[in-house]
Amino acid sequence: MMTASLEELDDDTVRSMSIGAVFSDFGGKIYSLDFHRKDDLLVTASEDDSVRLYDIANAKLLKTTYHKKHGTDRICFTHHPSSVICSSRYNLESSGESLRYLSMYDNRYLRYFKGHKQRVVSLCMSPINDSFMSGSLDHSVRIWDLRVNACQGILRLRGRPAVAYDQQGLVFAVAMEGGAIKLFDSRSYDKGPFDTFLVGGDTAERYGFSLEPSPGTTIEATFTPDGKYVVAGSGSGTMHAWSVEMKNEVACWSSHIGVPWCLKWAPRRAMLAAASTVLTFWIPNNDSKLKTEYGGTDAEAGAQPQPLLH
Repeated sequence: MMTASLEELDDDTVRSMSIGAVFSDFGGKIYSLDFHRKDDLLVTASEDDSVRLYDIANAKLLKTTYHKKHGTDRICFTHHPSSVICSSRYNLESSGESLRYLSMYDNRYLRYFKGHKQRVVSLCMSPINDSFMSGSLDHSVRIWDLRVNACQGILRLRGRPAVAYDQQGLVFAVAMEGGAIKLFDSRSYDKGPFDTFLVGGDTAERYGFSLEPSPGTTIEATFTPDGKYVVAGSGSGTMHAWSVEMKNEVACWSSHIGVPWCLKWAPRRAMLAAASTVLTFWIPNNDSKLKTEYGGTDAEAGAQPQPLLH
């Protein structure tokens, strides 16, 4: 493996993060990206209707597929390394085909999931089984099973929802506009939330970090896998890292790509992916061999990592 493994992260390692590879051949905005939980893979969905699969250990584009009929928006891996769930951008009201189960291996749809009438803005796969959740601007969260076409459950709520499972898959959270976060037992979510708290005004909140807003753009934040640091983009085109334990800012970097609206830390590596209309891989810069390998990696024609222009 050429990327640095995820050892004990410390302030110096986080502070040293810098760009190791750049992919700039996207035809528009990158809407979402996701790392596989166990394999060294990353997938993106973008405005040019493409789904792209990357080998993150070697900074290499493995495959690109195009989906002109439905478009691409939110995306997440299933448990299989070459299968993803992707949400549609086009014809939602007429077809209702809001989600698709796609095999990247042979570019074939394995299943369609109908239900949402408006754009899906949040998508999350259970870490333990074939369940997944989608949150939509139609003010609903839907629970699905990869093996069944029909929706397994619906939660009606207000505003724009965000959904996430905990690492054990036993609890999921639904965040809503206004700062309310509801926690559900994933085995009996039909009984309603077992806890609700308000971000910004509740004693359960440990600390708050402030960022420059980016009007009209949703900015992501991501925890490191050990839960010790949180990284977020900013409307000023910078990225910030904070220590959860010490509650202080550890690092501030220029993203070099404008507002980084997609941001995720790799589950098993000292690596961060940030994207706007450009995809960047961030790694600790104290590994000179790694930087050399990233810069010299061949990718598919027209898609090899590019040096940054400062």
